Amino acid sequence: MKNPMLKKFKQATLQSLKSTGMSALVEASRWRRQRLLILAYHGISRTDEHLWNGSQYMSVELFRGRLAQLQRSRSVVLPLDEAIQRLYANDLPDKSVALTFDDGTSDFYQQAFPLLKEFQFPATLYLTTFYSHYNRPIFDLMCAYVLWKGRAGLLDLQKIIGRAARFELQSAAARDAACIELRTFAGAQKMSAVEKDGLLAMLARELRVDYDQLLAQRTLHVLTPDEVRQIAAGRIDVQLHTHRHRTPLDRELFLREIEDNRKSVYDMTGTEAAHFCYPSGAYDLRFLPWLDEAGIISATTCDTGFASPASNRLLLPRVIDTSALSAIEFESWLTGVSAALPRRRRRKLKEQAA
Repeated sequence: MKNPMLKKFKQATLQSLKSTGMSALVEASRWRRQRLLILAYHGISRTDEHLWNGSQYMSVELFRGRLAQLQRSRSVVLPLDEAIQRLYANDLPDKSVALTFDDGTSDFYQQAFPLLKEFQFPATLYLTTFYSHYNRPIFDLMCAYVLWKGRAGLLDLQKIIGRAARFELQSAAARDAACIELRTFAGAQKMSAVEKDGLLAMLARELRVDYDQLLAQRTLHVLTPDEVRQIAAGRIDVQLHTHRHRTPLDRELFLREIEDNRKSVYDMTGTEAAHFCYPSGAYDLRFLPWLDEAGIISATTCDTGFASPASNRLLLPRVIDTSALSAIEFESWLTGVSAALPRRRRRKLKEQAA
């Protein structure tokens, strides 16, 4: 958890830099002109998802505010493919930005897509395709969400996994521990996607959470093929995020993830995807030649910062926009002044195989 005092100090510093005109100088500088800000988003809340997980979801009102700020700042929002080409040609317009979304949950179609059309901004969606064809909730995410929805209660997993394990769900730590138990059980049982969905239904019943309503709302579902076709026709560039949201440390399995993902995207959009995003931001340097072999033009990470002509095209940094990012912090990334402030690296290297 971030230090609240440190965050307040950072916000005050950024406000001071704005008031003294330093932000405007950076914004108009050659340094900023040579850099691309790639913004990353995950989900836009339909109901209460941003209250459950503010690091993955933001409210629709906050997202609208971000797009309005982009418009007011006269940032140039480019399609990712064009932005990458112009970055390495040293031909970026002033205040260049690219918008990216990870995973492709149904709220993108329901919430983000209409707003992007309203503001006439292009965006790239990195789509994990397995759950597009199996139209049920993503197991890991829905497990955590149902536990949060039932957080007022006491959970005894005896009826679900056949082993006594009791959790007071008021605390986040207890919910995390319960989620790990359920995921470990599903893995040990080698459960299929259908069996995992049955496990979620049992969990919801135990916690008196209306699972049928969550299904009807398509909460934490991935976009259907028809929805993917619709967004692809509406200035959304659908790109690669692996088929099963995983990056094996085995070359053949890794390339299969890309191949299956690419084929699914092509079947839905009719276009050959060539840009990639590492699932969960985790990468290994062994992936780079494999991505080259697969014909990948660019790959984005969750490392924080601007992309420059010196950036490795397969390790491009982004700025993850979340509910916790204040308005002055967001504005300072648009101007470029935030890049001058010290910050902790978010780099996530995939662990070596045992």
